[in-house]
Amino acid sequence: MTLAADTREAVRRHPFLFDALRAGVVNYSAAARFLNVDGETDAVVAALRRFAEDLPEYERPGSAPPVNMQSGLGEGDPADALLAVGDLALVPDSGSLTAITAGGDADAAALRQVLGRLETAEVPVEAAAFGGGSLVVVVGRRSGPDALRAVEDALAG
Repeated sequence: MTLAADTREAVRRHPFLFDALRAGVVNYSAAARFLNVDGETDAVVAALRRFAEDLPEYERPGSAPPVNMQSGLGEGDPADALLAVGDLALVPDSGSLTAITAGGDADAAALRQVLGRLETAEVPVEAAAFGGGSLVVVVGRRSGPDALRAVEDALAG
């Protein structure tokens, strides 16, 4: 592979850097050192700049969809689940977890934004999913208010 191809592949392994390139907020020299691509740092910097020029501009999420909080989730019958992942089915009125749900046009990018914001807010996530234009993240009961604020913030852009 070429140095440019190696650089693009290395960036794609780090979504945060991919987004930063799209947003135009990258110190290219620091990014080149971080990526540790074989080649002269100046050549990797040049490859990063060219790659960034070809990327679509970063778009913040649109208007914030309604965000709701529902406490009391726990394991139960998959037919009644608010969220089911593998063998885990979380249903209302069955436990001590809290679901944060958002409607609108939620997609993988919105969920990624939400999960990143929850991580930086140090809110542990028990489960998460999106589909049909909605997303849900499940956290511990005590983390519910912090998670609600973080999700609202992430989706407001």
